[in-house]
Formats: sequence, C-alpha cells, structure tokens
Amino acid sequence: MFSPHSIGLALSMMIVTAICWGSWANTFKGVKGYRFELFYWDYAVGIFLASLVYAYTLGSSGHDFSSFAYNVHFADLSNVGWALLAGAIFNLANLLLVAGIDMAGLSTAFPVSIGIALVVGVVLSYVQQPQGNLAMLAAGVTCAFVAVVLDGKAYGELGVGRGKSRKSIAVCVVSGVLMGLWAPFSTRALTHGNALSPYSVVVFLTLGALLSCFIWNLYFMQNPLAGEPVSFGGFFSAPVSGHVLGLLGGFIWTTGTVFSLVAASYSGVATSYAIGQSAPMIAALWGIFAWKEFRNANSRAKRFVALMFGFYMLAILLVAQAIRAT
Repeated sequence: MFSPHSIGLALSMMIVTAICWGSWANTFKGVKGYRFELFYWDYAVGIFLASLVYAYTLGSSGHDFSSFAYNVHFADLSNVGWALLAGAIFNLANLLLVAGIDMAGLSTAFPVSIGIALVVGVVLSYVQQPQGNLAMLAAGVTCAFVAVVLDGKAYGELGVGRGKSRKSIAVCVVSGVLMGLWAPFSTRALTHGNALSPYSVVVFLTLGALLSCFIWNLYFMQNPLAGEPVSFGGFFSAPVSGHVLGLLGGFIWTTGTVFSLVAASYSGVATSYAIGQSAPMIAALWGIFAWKEFRNANSRAKRFVALMFGFYMLAILLVAQAIRAT
C-alpha cells in the first residue's frame, strides 16, 4: 500500500485534494439541460469505479498485509459498516451541494457548504484523533467560518430575490452540516480495532454513496428542490457528453478523497481534512473567473468576495502550520 513518508509529500497530496474537491463540480456546470438529479447517477457510478481503480493499484502495491484484499479480509466488519454509513451521509450532503450549485452557483454554494463542513468535520475528527496543534487548528476553523459568512453576504448582494436567496443558502447550510458529519465515521473506520486502510475506506464510502442513491436521489427525482419531477427517461436520452462528464466528475472527486485519507496516515485526519476543505477557494475561483457568476456584482459584493479569499487563505496557512507544530 502506498503512503507518504514525508511532510512535503503529505502536504502535496492535501493540495491535490483541495484542487480535486474544488474542481469536480465544473463537470456539472459543463452540461446543459441535464438535470442534476440525473447527472448524479453518472457521478455516483464514477466515484465507486475510481475507488476500485485506486484500491487495486496504489492500494495493492507490495502485495503484503497492508494491501487492499488482505486489509478487507482482516478488518472488523463494524468498520466496513462505519464507512458505508459515512458514504450514505456524504451522498445526501453532496446531492444538496449539487442542488445548491444549480440554484446559487459554484462560487456561492461551495464556500458556504464546504466552509461549514470544515468547521464541523475538523472539530469532530480532532475529538476522535487529536493530532495537530489545537490552537492553530481552532484559529484556522474560525477564519474559515468568517469566510463562509462573507461569501453568503456577497451572494446576498447579487439581487436574486430574498426568497430564492434564503432557500439557496439554507440548502447549502444543511449540506455543509451533513458534509462535516461523514468524516468522523470514516475516521473511526480508519483508527479503531482492525482498521480499514485509506483505500479500503474509500471503496466502502463510495459504495455506500452509490447504494444510498436509491434512497436520496430517487426522493429528489420525485420531490425536486427546484423545477418539476424528473424521470429516468431523461437519463437515457441525455447526450453521451453528459454521462462522460458525470463519470469524470466522480473520478476527480475520488482522487481527492483517496489523497486526503492517504495523507491523513501521516498528518492526522483533522489536519488533512481541513486542508482539503480549502477547496471552496478553488471552486470560487472557477465560479468567478471561468463561469462569470459575479460579472454583474456591485462593489460591495466584490469586496466581500475579496475578503472571503483572504480569510480562506489565512485558514489554510494556520492549519498547515498546525502540522509542523505537532
């Protein structure tokens, strides 16, 4: 099983995590006329297939007792259950995040949702596995929360209508709380008893996500947050490019998740998760410069966005320093 053996490599993997987590949603933004509920089936299949690719390549290098097959055979069944549960929770959170992107845009939904997830996830993961300087982690989390507030205020300046604005932000907030809850369950699977390896955790995490689509996604297809109910007919009539982009989005997200959990074996889950959750800054850059979501924004909105970037950058620096201070 491949794992990092230096702080430089671990940090590099965490940075790749942030880029992947902050970039995969561009695949949804790139499809036209393809409802997010249908796009998500492709995405869910993509994350699971990618997890198997990593498990049987990087996760099986060496062919020793740390390899994927051996690890799954000897791991506690309860840890498999925790990883599946983490996947089901993540999936509901991520469905709400994609809905938020559909409603509010990439540069708003991502910072609000994932910023809240950072606060919840880092705190709960640190309680389970206290690695990293607590004061610096706390300061980084505080800066991330301020960045969330600033991004919400920037979105409020776009003049989209108070009702729509509140609903969009509410969806993102609920997504963020749920998104922060899956990390502690995956942490438990990584750290208790005969633990799962990072590669094994991602396989069962993504399997739990895929299986839970038959609950969460079917519900949203019949009871959409916006628009009319949608049937599977739209999935089968969608262009090939829509399916390819959905699968690609899944591969990108899983790459980030594998790198995050593998790096956590060196730095601790709380620190790795926190740096990975700087992804909103990447997503906001995509939303602002690639998708022009703030092109008609007033000067107040632009100031709030600039401050948001500043606080997220400070959060990343504080959390990175927390590793070195361990």
